[in-house]
Amino acid sequence: MGHTASRICTLLSILFVSCMLASAANDGLIRIALKKRPIMESIYGELVPKSGTVDHEVALGYSGVRMNSAEEGFYDPVTEAINHVRVHQQRMLRDIEAAAMEGRLKHFWSYRGFRERGSLKNGTQNHPLALKNFLNAQYFGEIGVGCPPQNFTVVFDTGSSNLWVPSAKCVFSLACYFHRKYESRSSSTYMENGTPASIHYGTGSIHGYYSQDQVTIGDLVVNNQEFIEATHEPGLTFLAAKFDGILGLGFKEISVEGADPVWYNMIQQSLVTDKVFSFWLNRNANDINGGEIVFGGADESHYKGDHTYTRVTRKAYWQFEMGDFLIGGRSTGICVDGCAVIADSGTSLIAGPIAAIAQIHAHIGATGVANEECKQVVARHGHEMLELLQDKTPPAQVCSKIGFCKSDGAHGISDGIESVLGETHKSADEVSDATCNACEMAVTWMQSEFVQNHTKEGKLEYANQLCGNMPSPVGSYVDCRHIGHLPNVAFSIGGRAFELTPEQYILKFGEGFLAHCMSGFTALDIPPPIGPLWILGDVFMGAYHTIFDYGKMRVGFADSA
Repeated sequence: MGHTASRICTLLSILFVSCMLASAANDGLIRIALKKRPIMESIYGELVPKSGTVDHEVALGYSGVRMNSAEEGFYDPVTEAINHVRVHQQRMLRDIEAAAMEGRLKHFWSYRGFRERGSLKNGTQNHPLALKNFLNAQYFGEIGVGCPPQNFTVVFDTGSSNLWVPSAKCVFSLACYFHRKYESRSSSTYMENGTPASIHYGTGSIHGYYSQDQVTIGDLVVNNQEFIEATHEPGLTFLAAKFDGILGLGFKEISVEGADPVWYNMIQQSLVTDKVFSFWLNRNANDINGGEIVFGGADESHYKGDHTYTRVTRKAYWQFEMGDFLIGGRSTGICVDGCAVIADSGTSLIAGPIAAIAQIHAHIGATGVANEECKQVVARHGHEMLELLQDKTPPAQVCSKIGFCKSDGAHGISDGIESVLGETHKSADEVSDATCNACEMAVTWMQSEFVQNHTKEGKLEYANQLCGNMPSPVGSYVDCRHIGHLPNVAFSIGGRAFELTPEQYILKFGEGFLAHCMSGFTALDIPPPIGPLWILGDVFMGAYHTIFDYGKMRVGFADSA
């Protein structure tokens, strides 16, 4: 009986792969169609693994984050920051959904054929998955779980590490009735696990338990893969989602309950020769072929020139170091001593220190909000701050010498993004933090103006201008008519300056008089020594083909083709 079941499973698997081969290009590549979801409905984007059950308000409040990893109870500010950014980007785009609706219906709800293109480096040792594009915001495609494969649409996310899909036992959540559900009784390769698991999001959460089964991804079959059967998906968040689950491509260190990620099992089961996977994200929103993920290598037709590599500095997310950040060829002074960076396919925008984002928005004329705390600091103490800088006082010490920040650096810009956005504070410590934050931002802006040899009054005017136009928590808009006249920006990574043009970092929704243009940058602050931190999401990865090299613990970027 066991041999018969095994033969049946093998036959069905062959049929499943054969069906996919039928739609493959002439070069023999296996391609899986993926759609893209609007950023405003990016429900997977606020992923924060936590131990046990934590109230929804905790995620929204960005208070303590606990990771279910090898270090149980370890507080991770990077996880918290990613959660912050992904909640923030959902808020930003709610009011432009209507403008994008017409284009969405016209261009993206189609599963037409794929273009035949390119060849893969190292030939058949690579395993490509063709992507589809929806508003340049979110990528997702089909995988199979079980034998015979039960198909699910999942997001491929380098910012998380778990695989989860809805369970047939999910009966009390409305969202489960609008998505495909995994039925363990229908799979001959299912193995019971039962370990409880929860994943909390800024706008929702899933609860369930671990199971084990085979997972089919393109022409790869991963055996004995642990994944979460979601039995509870409360709220409306997942109800509106056009995908069923998430497949994480991050490190095991951030996996809930320490489960082996799918990518780890691909390596352990020798399914890939080279321990790398790569992303090509097509930013042409009108093109049916939205991009490609390749496991085991990279498609040479999707990039130009050589990749510039930088080593992974922290095994949790795909984190590395960058140098200076420039606007129109000018240093912002934010990362001259280095900044931490995460390459994250699960974040649609680029997130960075608020002092840098404010400078960007000033140069591109983006709308913002005034911060009175910042304006008062510049008006009352601007001259004193400039004198200290002229006397060669290290910028990091200026605000402590004036008395706004503690000399040990306990207070700083990164301690609270909410404070610089003008939110209400109730305690003396919070007020002190807000003043310290405002001071440190102003010092950064003044320091950047020293390089330009501007007058003292010019430096003060520049700082005051930025204080009056801080990044808006609901999105910063740009006049679509001015895009062609805006400056380029650049990130210094691995000795190369990676430039983005205005057409690449401005998000445009709608056409004609209904068009809306929004900055592709959003504010994020994380305290030293981990910060300052940048998150390079799809806006950056769309411009630069990205290789995630697990074997050599590095990330590489090359111009997309």
